[in-house]
Amino acid sequence: MEAVARAADPLSLTEIMAATGLPKPTVHRTLALLEGSGILLREPQGKRYGPGPRLSALALDVVSGAAWRAPRHAILKSAVDEIGETCNLTMLDGTEVVYLDRVEAAWPLRLHLQSGSRVPAHCSASGKLLLALMPARARRRIVDALPMKEFTPGTISDRAAFEETLKRIRKDRYSTDNEEYLAGMICVAVPVENDQRSIPAALAVHAPATRLSLARALTHVPALRRAAARLVETFPEAGTTK
Repeated sequence: MEAVARAADPLSLTEIMAATGLPKPTVHRTLALLEGSGILLREPQGKRYGPGPRLSALALDVVSGAAWRAPRHAILKSAVDEIGETCNLTMLDGTEVVYLDRVEAAWPLRLHLQSGSRVPAHCSASGKLLLALMPARARRRIVDALPMKEFTPGTISDRAAFEETLKRIRKDRYSTDNEEYLAGMICVAVPVENDQRSIPAALAVHAPATRLSLARALTHVPALRRAAARLVETFPEAGTTK
């Protein structure tokens, strides 16, 4: 499970043997058990293994656990107090972004998304950021699977244009959602990353465009980066390289 979870791409039986030091019969038998329980998933060609739905759910449960929830929520609240707009913490799960935590600003006009909510990765600031900063092969695999559904006139639905956007995000190390998912809503996201640039999550601020322009939202990037530097310590093994 650890070998597959840490790999940038699905692993073959031989690669799993090399990573674990276990003999072929043991690996073959264990893979069959893990696949049957939904912990690992075998590719359609049947030669490589990646995380299954149960392993992905387990990972989300670990990082969302009560031991980390309180300090994360306190950091998010501090960021909201400084910026004055809603902030959220997200992770990438396949082609979607999952909300780990969120603190609402005290405004009457706001978007309500509870922890556990999911939004498409291709039209959210956090989703584009986390995709852009993934290893190239893993990124290509997910980008190829994106539905690229058009939600608003601002949604980037052309794959070539989307790749160019990701290239720019890799350079800037922040991402924006300029009314791409919901008309009238803008968002700016920064990575939650450690010194080795291992990136478990993204931190974002969002608000109605009538209250906060994209240009003004970008002025909050330094505050977001400061909060992100504190948030990375609330992730298990935050100091290790993946």
